[in-house]
Amino acid sequence: MRLGVLDVGSNTVHLLVVDAHPGARPLPAHSHKAELRLAELLDADGAIGSDGIDRLIGVIADALQAAEDKGCENVLPFATSAVREATNADEVLARVAAETGVRLAVLTGDEEARLTFLAVRRWFGWSAGRLLVLDIGGGSLEIAYGMDEEPDAAASLPLGAGRLTAGWLPGDPPDTNDVRALRRHVRAQIAHVVGDFSRLGRPDHVVATSKTFKQLARLAGAARSAEGLYVQRALSRAALADWVSRLAAMPTAERAELPGVSAGRAGQLVAGALVAEAAMDLFDVDELEICPWALREGVILRRLDHLPAERPALGQLPPA
Repeated sequence: MRLGVLDVGSNTVHLLVVDAHPGARPLPAHSHKAELRLAELLDADGAIGSDGIDRLIGVIADALQAAEDKGCENVLPFATSAVREATNADEVLARVAAETGVRLAVLTGDEEARLTFLAVRRWFGWSAGRLLVLDIGGGSLEIAYGMDEEPDAAASLPLGAGRLTAGWLPGDPPDTNDVRALRRHVRAQIAHVVGDFSRLGRPDHVVATSKTFKQLARLAGAARSAEGLYVQRALSRAALADWVSRLAAMPTAERAELPGVSAGRAGQLVAGALVAEAAMDLFDVDELEICPWALREGVILRRLDHLPAERPALGQLPPA
């Protein structure tokens, strides 16, 4: 079947169309995205303004048209931290439903972490052993650890690259004192949860997902996305540390010229790099691997897991 996953995130609204069947690897067929940056549209009261809601509705309508054009049988719509934490979330959801027919499922931070972990586990398989998974979004940082498809521990922290940039780094390039203050804040927040994971033992494999980690890995020498999903990509703590200060000294326009850095994400990259470096330091990670699957794939896999089985029972033959 052809499924669409509509991800209303803190940075982008992204429709991923896949050909998917139970027991098979979802095959990407089409991607449609629009940068909306909901995390940066919150007003002083933490609400998404009427203009922001209008823009969101327009982007969702375009995504639905794209899903129809590509022949999707079903669309799985969900929203993450920007909508979840908006003080007028109920108004946003009601207007979206009334004007587009889409009822967004608002994921909790814990659900985000667990679904991302599921996607990473399926990508790497059981041989990867105990996984520690890190994901930096626009609004939050998700962390999960475990041996199975359900993590033993999961956490979501308000340390997304978009949120932190809007709240802590107004300058371009950012002021040195602002960068230092954000660095202290990020590390204090992550330090609160490190013990919950450390008591479970060292992971066998540390994995990162998200555009932020992919861009940082590319800066550190990882293969371009054009070289395909199955090329191994890694990011070392030493290489990342070298880039943090360099990125902080650059204006956004200069960052946007770097290999693998998109113009739309260049402004958030300093905050994202500070979060990535802090997580690797505090979890004592020398190197992590980049996984091409993340939350959207986790939503698809969970949906496929709940479809009725169409296989014959063990020991029985299908009808002639």
